[in-house]
Amino acid sequence: MFKKQNIAAVVAELFGVMILVIAVYAMVARTSFPLFAALAAGLTVGVLVHTIGSVSGAQVNPAITLGLWSIRKEKTSRALVFVAVQMLGGYAAWMLLQYFLGRHLESLAGKFEWKILIAEAVGALVFGFGVASAVYQKYEGSKLAFTVGASLTIGILVASMGSNGVVNPAVALGLQSFNWAYVAGPVIGSILGMNIYAMLFTDEMTMPKLPARTPSKITVKTKSAPAKTAVSKKKTAAKSKKRK
Repeated sequence: MFKKQNIAAVVAELFGVMILVIAVYAMVARTSFPLFAALAAGLTVGVLVHTIGSVSGAQVNPAITLGLWSIRKEKTSRALVFVAVQMLGGYAAWMLLQYFLGRHLESLAGKFEWKILIAEAVGALVFGFGVASAVYQKYEGSKLAFTVGASLTIGILVASMGSNGVVNPAVALGLQSFNWAYVAGPVIGSILGMNIYAMLFTDEMTMPKLPARTPSKITVKTKSAPAKTAVSKKKTAAKSKKRK
């Protein structure tokens, strides 16, 4: 439980979320054009894949963690810990931003709207689909970082047509763009995107093939000589005495 590798993974997810939130806010605070925020998020996640990917997978997103869990690429216990730590990272980034700015962050979420939830879900679907493709095709290094970062950039651009384009509940908390639409939308979309890829583009989600039966060894029973009864033993003993 408290092995060095497990602690490193938890710390990596915590710091990864904090870095992502601050990087995105640094761009959002200067411009409202969604392309720049999307590029900042995609580039940051790409760098995180290179730096902490070998430790925790650089998931830094509860929606992605739950999506990976839904396709059996993440253990339940580890997924629960990661989601909790990622949300804690979002909260820590929120507190740190308020300290840097010297003021409270105003809420950007507004009221719950189905349009926002659907926009976040569609954006996360694009992102989750890209992550699943990289996982199943076993991308590594720069190829993995580019695929994940580019998928996030495109997903945010798609989501920004109907929402703030966050596609990450932990980042939504850190940026104060947080309500149920920004939580449920990304989770639903990520799970759908990953499962669509897994079911249609791989063979892992199909019914498992039954193992081929090895031909059983046929044992031929040979007839053993019948055991001598007590009566037959007496007869043979009597015959032997007469012969003598």
